[in-house]
Amino acid sequence: MVKGTPERIAGRQEEIVNACERLYQTMSFKEITIREIGNAVPFSRPTIYNYFQTKEEIFLALYQREYDRWNGDLAAILDGHDALSAGQLAEAIAGSLAKREQLLKLLAMNNYDMEANSRQERLTAFKTSYGNSLRLMRRLLEKFRPEMTDGDIRQFLYMFFPFMFGIYPYTAVTGKQRAAMRAAGVDYVYQSIYELTRSCLVRLLGEPA
Repeated sequence: MVKGTPERIAGRQEEIVNACERLYQTMSFKEITIREIGNAVPFSRPTIYNYFQTKEEIFLALYQREYDRWNGDLAAILDGHDALSAGQLAEAIAGSLAKREQLLKLLAMNNYDMEANSRQERLTAFKTSYGNSLRLMRRLLEKFRPEMTDGDIRQFLYMFFPFMFGIYPYTAVTGKQRAAMRAAGVDYVYQSIYELTRSCLVRLLGEPA
């Protein structure tokens, strides 16, 4: 049992997740260790284990926070408009994801291992945030595309959310990857997060591109 006020516990957890986030800007998931994170927080490394048992739990908390931030963006779209055309809705959702590159980067990771190496309560908290994203997307479709049936909405969700796992690898292309594509003779059109996402959404929503 972690001792301290709820505010202190939440503050320590936030510091640990923030440290992980800073490291993730320049290091890969594989390179980041509890030791590295411990060197980036203002308290001893063993203290981290009072809050997170594994590196994967820390990343899962960062992942959860990114979903929560996106949920705020989706809620703003929902509450900020009385009506949106299919094209306008596609643009709004694509714009919200263009601001969430870190979420898309985390989506492109091996989520199976991350979830498998986290305690049930940590995984449940993460799934709650993910579930909120699904519910908010459903509410957006119900409000702005009232012609869509429940089956249409379910199909949209089962197509768009898996699509999100591939956005980062297709848009965050390194110079080395570009050179390899040229050498392999692959004719690839590079797109931004916004462009790729909007292109998918206008088709799922039945709007001419």
